[in-house]
Amino acid sequence: MSFLTMEPSNQTFKALMGNGVKYNVPRFQRDYSWDQEQWEDLWEDIENLQEEEHYMGYIVLQRNEGDKNNFSIIDGQQRLITLSLFVLAAMSGIQTLIKENTDSENNEIRLTGLRSDFIGTLSRTTLMPYNKLTLNRNNNVKFKTLTEDLAPLKRRNLTKTDKLMSNCFEFFCKKITKKSGSDVVGFIEKITDSMLFTKIIVDNNLNAYKVFETLNARGVQLSTPDLLKNYLFSQVANNNQRTVDESELNDMDEKWSAIIAELGEGNFTDFVRYYHNAHYPLVTKKKLFAHIRNNIQQPQEATDYLKNLSKYSPVYAALNNPEDELWNEAGYPSVKSYLKAFKLFKIKQPFLLLLTAHNKFSADEFVKLAQYLYILSIRYNVIIHSSPNEQEKTYNTLAMKISSGELNRASHIKNQPEFKNLYPDDQAFQSVFQYHTMPSRQSNKKIRFLLTEIENKLANTSSDYNTWTLEHITPYHITSEWAEYYQGQHQQDVDKLGNMTLLTQQENKDCGTQLFDEKKNIYQKSNAKLSQKISEYTEWSSETLDRHQGWLAQQAVNTWSINYG
Repeated sequence: MSFLTMEPSNQTFKALMGNGVKYNVPRFQRDYSWDQEQWEDLWEDIENLQEEEHYMGYIVLQRNEGDKNNFSIIDGQQRLITLSLFVLAAMSGIQTLIKENTDSENNEIRLTGLRSDFIGTLSRTTLMPYNKLTLNRNNNVKFKTLTEDLAPLKRRNLTKTDKLMSNCFEFFCKKITKKSGSDVVGFIEKITDSMLFTKIIVDNNLNAYKVFETLNARGVQLSTPDLLKNYLFSQVANNNQRTVDESELNDMDEKWSAIIAELGEGNFTDFVRYYHNAHYPLVTKKKLFAHIRNNIQQPQEATDYLKNLSKYSPVYAALNNPEDELWNEAGYPSVKSYLKAFKLFKIKQPFLLLLTAHNKFSADEFVKLAQYLYILSIRYNVIIHSSPNEQEKTYNTLAMKISSGELNRASHIKNQPEFKNLYPDDQAFQSVFQYHTMPSRQSNKKIRFLLTEIENKLANTSSDYNTWTLEHITPYHITSEWAEYYQGQHQQDVDKLGNMTLLTQQENKDCGTQLFDEKKNIYQKSNAKLSQKISEYTEWSSETLDRHQGWLAQQAVNTWSINYG
């Protein structure tokens, strides 16, 4: 990893806080947010420590210019703050002993030693703390108060994040029950010398993002939103044209917190990428931060970018949730069925166009666009399994045209040459569908959905796929009678779409593993047009199955079709 200023190294918490180092949480990084669950997990780890070390994960630092011992914390602040509060709770216990005149002289020395090793120093004249760890603009004042008073914060007018710090401090105060100052110090020395971090130092924000990419690819989840937030907010604050008011920054901070709360960190990067690709040429997830950094370099650009992220995040959250209240607004309810299909098949590529179009198209045009994208997705993604990369390129081109105002109707999208080139024609779709196989044990819901859509087209109804059960004409677990009856390769044929149909739960139960002649009677009486069709066949063989799936493929063409006249 050549973007590091030095090779990763393992250090204990005690070593991290020694040797005159200083750490600061960048001004616009998120506030302290650990709660009872994380404190309890940490305490459980502490209680279970014997002689071995306990691994605390990665800490990513950026060295500040002009001071080799001064670092900004890119990732790891929650753990460093919590362990610092743990030490402060221990110091509070020693301070109580001093107030009780218990071994006061020695405990004063112990208290000063712990402060010097882990927290910082107190001015001898003002008794104000000079801390090794400086928190962000929302937490630092109260954190300094905790380090100075070694007592819970006064509850009046505390913010949520400051309450969490104070509650964390109190949590550890109750847990640390050592009776003497020497026992407290010995306990802290042992624990802090056992908590092991992997320290990574980078030289700038872009390289920090590369670290995030690399570690995330290895399954290590780091706080990518923090890095992006810090960059954008620092650009906003770096305004030579005017002084940025603190209330303006607070308002932006609240909006950012709302984005994270609404999306969750897991969806955040995908959302930013979709928003970004609606306005710029296609960029991969790996190159996203670099592209943002290269294109957003002025205060107003960063301000607008932040405002738009806040504006679009509720739409992205709603696209992921078909039952979101947004789709209950006038004109939108019918979009739910298409969003449910995207969710079922785990298809997200259409979100780029839908995210872009929501604030540009009328409700009716937005729903029509969702319908076109749904039809294309069934043909392109579900049945033919064509390249998602080509699809992303096309959707990126169309999204930029929507953003610019060039396209403002669903028909404009479907008639674009790029969209037409992506849309599999009837012949290609039918030929692939005719031989399509889906593993029914893993894809039961998906198969029922596809067959229900065909059924609804045939019967001119709108039944839900959950009202049907999936019936294998040749049973999935073949009996000896069926093996003797069936003319074909059971293992090859059982999961072909043509070997499956829809029945009610009772009809399915009645069928069981009966032979075809007995099943036909149930199929004939069924309300499902698909099952009625199967009852028309005189026997069921591999040849009949292929003939039926050919018919099914023609119905699929009629079911998922965009009219190009």
